Amino acid sequence: MNNKDFYKTLNVPRGANQDEIKKAYFKLAKEYHPDVNKDPGAKEKFATINEAYETLGDEGKRKVYD
Repeated sequence: MNNKDFYKTLNVPRGANQDEIKKAYFKLAKEYHPDVNKDPGAKEKFATINEAYETLGDEGKRKVYD
């Protein structure tokens, strides 16, 4: 397992429900999407946000992660 804190990545508490996780993901994805954000690190940040959501947005993967 990697050392990334996906909760911190999405700016949600560990006890966040699926709606809170989804809302945080969409907010960050809109902000860091490479088509919108032209900063050099936006693409990597967007990839990290997606990885966090794929893990925390799936109950099974989230249990393994926790």
